[in-house]
Amino acid sequence: MPCPRHDDGGAGRPGASASVSRMPWTFAAELVEWRGPAPFVFAPMPTAMSAELKEAARHLMYWGQIPVSATIGDTRFDTAVWPKDGRFLVPIKMNVRRAESIDVGDVVSIGLEVRTGRLRS
Repeated sequence: MPCPRHDDGGAGRPGASASVSRMPWTFAAELVEWRGPAPFVFAPMPTAMSAELKEAARHLMYWGQIPVSATIGDTRFDTAVWPKDGRFLVPIKMNVRRAESIDVGDVVSIGLEVRTGRLRS
């Protein structure tokens, strides 16, 4: 029985892979900050869901990252999730934080789907 978060990944469509989901993974996460040379804000993906995503998109991984399209509220954006401590972190861009009036410490609902095509402008 297929997982309710996943469809057939576009099987039957030209160029589509049956192993990659087009249906989003949806989860809630508290936004956290990582301070390096510049501050970054991330939404940690749950560990079990991260394992599902890693398996579904293993052939798209580069340097441990997976390209995704993410949605928070009314804002959709392209990014790549980063592996950290057995799960993925979703980088939350400044323009997304401004558009959705969110910041570090806020809990947000995020939808992710694997991005197999080119970046949207």
